[in-house]
Amino acid sequence: MPTNDLILVINCGSSSLKYALYECNSFTVLAQGLAESLDAQSSRINHTLGTVKSVFEQPGLDHKQALNWVTTTLDNSVDLSKRLRGIGHRVVHGGEQFKSSVKIDAAVMSQIHACIPLAPLHNPPNLLGIEILQEAYPEAPQVAVFDTAFHQSLPPHAYLYALPYDLYREHGVRRYGFHGTSHRFIAREAVHLLQLQHEPNLINAHLGNGASVCAIREGRSVDTSMGMTPLEGLVMGTRSGDIDPGLFDFLLALGYSTQDISKLLNKRSGLLGLSAHSNDMRTLISAADNGNQQAAIAIEVFCFRLAKYIAAMMASLSSLDALVFTGGIGENAARVRSKTLQHLSILGFQLDEQANKDLGRGKAGIIHATASHPVWVIPTDEERMIAQDTAELTTK
Repeated sequence: MPTNDLILVINCGSSSLKYALYECNSFTVLAQGLAESLDAQSSRINHTLGTVKSVFEQPGLDHKQALNWVTTTLDNSVDLSKRLRGIGHRVVHGGEQFKSSVKIDAAVMSQIHACIPLAPLHNPPNLLGIEILQEAYPEAPQVAVFDTAFHQSLPPHAYLYALPYDLYREHGVRRYGFHGTSHRFIAREAVHLLQLQHEPNLINAHLGNGASVCAIREGRSVDTSMGMTPLEGLVMGTRSGDIDPGLFDFLLALGYSTQDISKLLNKRSGLLGLSAHSNDMRTLISAADNGNQQAAIAIEVFCFRLAKYIAAMMASLSSLDALVFTGGIGENAARVRSKTLQHLSILGFQLDEQANKDLGRGKAGIIHATASHPVWVIPTDEERMIAQDTAELTTK
């Protein structure tokens, strides 16, 4: 039996847990799963080992119980305790302290904890996952892979807000950006797929329930749509994206509390708020096809705002190797890609409608017309990126 040949990847969300187990040399996925609706009556774990799928249901399942179930199940299947080389954790916010992935020690834990005010919904469960796995596998090295790290190359003119400078200097109020692991993965994939002889110049649109656009110049992030928190930028599943800051005073005058406003903007807005129907793009497209006008409007707003941000990202580039669509919506919603590019024809983007429709799910491919700037669909794989970082940092 091989030893030290497995990498476990953990992504602890506020009410979910995503995990994947990789073989180190080929980065083949041996097992993966999703625990969802944690701390709720409908909590469950969808687990896949090889091609065999199973479901574990337990009302009120919490993060620790879910992780204990995952590690016990993996130990029984692949002798995880003897074969584990390292554990990689997605950590949402690393502030300005972390510009790359790092092995976790007490000092790193302290710095992640210090970033909680910047990501109060995300960093605490990230820390909890680390602590639980440290207890379960005290000998296994653990690695933190930060959503914000890739964007630490942003220049000051891209990350500073036009606020009193003391707020940045004393409290870290600035734009940090997120989805960095996905944007970095796409930058690496693009070099191979586009057969580039240089570091890539891209605009990458990561579109899912959370969504962001990133300008990548010579392989480095130079602008992005998300800001100090993941709320800024594009219209998302339940997040508003950009709004007029004066809305806060208006809502306060209507009797909303600050907590009410935070919940409104993060949980009740975006596609869900506009459509009054769903935050799922697949559901909205189906509803729009069946005559639901609010669903149709929500899709239009999503695509128009996305096009505006793609256009804005061009200001940070001197050349463009490709515009890339990725993420669940970016990879699978041909209609979103088509509607978005219709707004960008003035900038030289033209779609090959048939290629766009024919592109298979989970496949990379070209969808631009002959005279257009290159437009690609490239599937992202954040867990693989985390596994690769973990393998690199734990290689003896």
